[in-house]
Amino acid sequence: MTELAKRYGGSLYELAAEESLTEPILQELTLAESSFKQEPQYLRLLQTPSIPKKERCGLLDKAFEGMHPYVVNFLKILCEEDLLGELSGCLEAYRERYNADHGIMEATVTSAVPLSAEEREKLLHKLQAKTGKLIRLTEKTDPSVLGGLRLDLAGERLDGTVQRRLELLRDDIANVVL
Repeated sequence: MTELAKRYGGSLYELAAEESLTEPILQELTLAESSFKQEPQYLRLLQTPSIPKKERCGLLDKAFEGMHPYVVNFLKILCEEDLLGELSGCLEAYRERYNADHGIMEATVTSAVPLSAEEREKLLHKLQAKTGKLIRLTEKTDPSVLGGLRLDLAGERLDGTVQRRLELLRDDIANVVL
């Protein structure tokens, strides 16, 4: 995330917080970013210098009609400043501020197969008890982990996968041989 994205996303968060709109703005900003990811050609169109900025902003008005004016105006500001490519970073900065203010910590768990509802609840309960925060858990499956779990939480990786254990075993064997 760039400093510009932090500044812009943080400013939008402050404005939304003043109006007690942090959650709906987060949802709409997430939807806008998702829309651009689903339609990258539209994003390229909005970044085309040969199209006047006024027309590009008009396209944003039409595409995001019905969204909160703060979100639409934010997108128009990014467009006018040729910063639409920073939207993901702005959203990340906004979400970080939102999570900090609401006692939320994001975690990603990777397993070979999807977790059962019971396993997911057990993991959430343990993480919340350990951190004292509400955990927003993202699940990923990756057959290459073979078994076990890999957890990314607060910038740390806890790797209890079979894949990682095999790597450590290989390293131990290589060190013995040398």
